[in-house]
Amino acid sequence: MGTFRAASILTGFFALTVPLMPVQALLLKVSPKGARRFPHWYHRQVCKLFGIRLNIEGSVVQDRPVLLVSNHTSWLDITVLSAVAPLSFVAKKDVARWPFVSSLARLQRTVFVDRERRSAVGETTNEIMARLATGDTVVLFAEGTSSDGNRVLPFKTSLFAAAKPTAKPGGEQARASDVVVQTLSLVYTRLHGVPLNRSARPLVGWFGDMEMQSHAWELLKAGPLDVQIRIGAPISLDAFADRKDLARRSENEIRENVVRILRNYPADLPITVAVPAAEARTVPRPASSGALFR
Repeated sequence: MGTFRAASILTGFFALTVPLMPVQALLLKVSPKGARRFPHWYHRQVCKLFGIRLNIEGSVVQDRPVLLVSNHTSWLDITVLSAVAPLSFVAKKDVARWPFVSSLARLQRTVFVDRERRSAVGETTNEIMARLATGDTVVLFAEGTSSDGNRVLPFKTSLFAAAKPTAKPGGEQARASDVVVQTLSLVYTRLHGVPLNRSARPLVGWFGDMEMQSHAWELLKAGPLDVQIRIGAPISLDAFADRKDLARRSENEIRENVVRILRNYPADLPITVAVPAAEARTVPRPASSGALFR
């Protein structure tokens, strides 16, 4: 049954995707607004096809440019996050060389960064800020890699250079006061309606030296998934002192939210969050319904 399910989903995926790729390519040329919104509709159809049920708390701001900071668990995150709101991603340059995946990434206007070249960070910052200047939502997977889904890895600060934007010669630049930062905390919680425990959650997580094709095949065979998404309150980008401040405060919020979702803690219960390379700390729940940076 699992093999039949996976084969049916893959057949449906390619039947949906391949005919729509020229549509998105045309939109990129004639309708920038349409090119931003069309992938959002497409990924919602893919979620339905895969049997992914989205449980979303909060929402992404629609009337201002957003720097959306997220944890990263699986290749599946791309479809899940794209189904939440119209957005683009920042990805490592290696993705630009992956067969088929690279075409999909370019069609969704992915910003590629070369982590091997220190000078590339400034170029990426300018491209991110140019996207924000047009009102885009840009996603940063701040851990720099994906995890097994049971933890949030320490954030890397280099791409948070967008907190101190530099003007792009001859181009439009988003002012820090116009841009807001939101966090997105993502946890895959159930498989076939049964809660995923610590040992089962790496079935979804794609990490280490896992081969993508075989991992995707086994995951599609496994069954429908539930994913819990918690979106933080918007904070003006100019409220952060520098990129390290932005990285620290967003990491703290995402780590707390992931722990709360994993442990199914009630909203008003203080929790202890283990922070890498630092002592564990007790984190009280904010009094307001919106999540706060700390």
